[in-house]
Amino acid sequence: MTLPLWLFLLILLFAGVTFASHFLFPSVRWYFRRRLETAVARLNERLERPIRPFKLARRMDTVRRLIYDPEVARAIAEHAQENGVREDVAFQKAERYAREIVPGFSAFTYFGFAIRAARVLSQSLYRVRLAHPNDAALAAIPEHATVIFVMNHRSNMDYVLVTWLAAERSALAYAVGEWARVWPLRQLVRAMGGYFIRRRHNNALYRKVLARYVQMATEAGVTQAVFPEGGLSRTGGLGRPKLGLLSYLLDGFEPGTSRDVVFVPVALNYDRVMEDRNLIAAQESGTRAFRFSLRPIWRYLRRQVWLRLTGRFHRYGYAAVSFGDPLSLTGFLDRAHEDPARALGIELMERIARVMPVTPVPLIAHLLVQGVATEGALREAAAAAIEDALARGVTLLVPRGDVAYTIEAGLRTFTERRMLTVAPDGALSLTEEGRRLAAFYAASVAHLFDDTVEAAPEPRAARVAT
Repeated sequence: MTLPLWLFLLILLFAGVTFASHFLFPSVRWYFRRRLETAVARLNERLERPIRPFKLARRMDTVRRLIYDPEVARAIAEHAQENGVREDVAFQKAERYAREIVPGFSAFTYFGFAIRAARVLSQSLYRVRLAHPNDAALAAIPEHATVIFVMNHRSNMDYVLVTWLAAERSALAYAVGEWARVWPLRQLVRAMGGYFIRRRHNNALYRKVLARYVQMATEAGVTQAVFPEGGLSRTGGLGRPKLGLLSYLLDGFEPGTSRDVVFVPVALNYDRVMEDRNLIAAQESGTRAFRFSLRPIWRYLRRQVWLRLTGRFHRYGYAAVSFGDPLSLTGFLDRAHEDPARALGIELMERIARVMPVTPVPLIAHLLVQGVATEGALREAAAAAIEDALARGVTLLVPRGDVAYTIEAGLRTFTERRMLTVAPDGALSLTEEGRRLAAFYAASVAHLFDDTVEAAPEPRAARVAT
């Protein structure tokens, strides 16, 4: 029996594919899986919070576990009944939601690329300072508890800064908005363990799938990072907390039965927020959403490269991060609350406000907004404000431990950005744009200098970062 050459080659091709799919590929996957497990085990030895097995599970395994969850199954049946569709159609929709939400964490991407990139980017743009590490309080968190970092949202640099500064504690799973669901950010966010949240175009079925994923991850001990404000601050000050994620956490928590959840407040502040002009314009126009585009990023990077090549690049001043006192969810629920989610959101935002670091530019902006009109008066007022803030335990960034240099650093940023002019006689004059920018930066620390607002519930030692 003879065969045509093309048929013989086709048979060999099918035989090769069958061999590879049944013997070669599984062996290769097993080999790399074993190497990954060994690498993660070594990595966990140096992390304060080890990477949990739930985070390392294959993405499709987590998707299946999620869509077959009993609560999600009930939500699928209710969705089908309410919308007059077959249950298999509703099931497919739930599966699509699960695929959209569930990340595909890569330890190599997170620790091999993301943290290094975050460190380089942070240090190239800012002088980064850990204003209040609060190491003793963080070290006292029980090992079995789930840690959730709760942060104010000043800039998209927040993700970068906290990823780097928390690198020795654990791998963070971020809750990320719809703006990042574009190529190539979507793939990168998923590989870093982030999960996407729809702010719009959602329904009861979607919310149930999201809630169950958050609850599963929390019960499994996955360290997470959330922004209660839900979006970037368009005023510069702290916003009201959105209660969606907090409600999901509370709904899935049973005191005495569930793994305890410990919230760690994180306060971030900057001498310059890269998005400041866009945020101010959005506040003035009432715009509530921002369209992501690679074009302005490309223009920005091209300009920064040119400034570096020509020796005219200057960093954007200081960026400071403070860690507040942790809050145990079990302890919080020991007290009666009429609306637990709202009370929890308010408590967390208050703890963030207490440790908000004061960097040089917001300090000078606060004084300019208060009406200080001459350079001499500004220096006197700044020195007095620093002394008073330190006496009240405000977290204050004093570069080099030098008050005079702190004032000079803040004032220099205003003059270099042409927001402020200084007359020969020392008179200060803010430009029209300068007034808006000064109000934006002053709002981040106004609650710490307002005489009617206490910086802390009780006296404490001054916290000075240099």
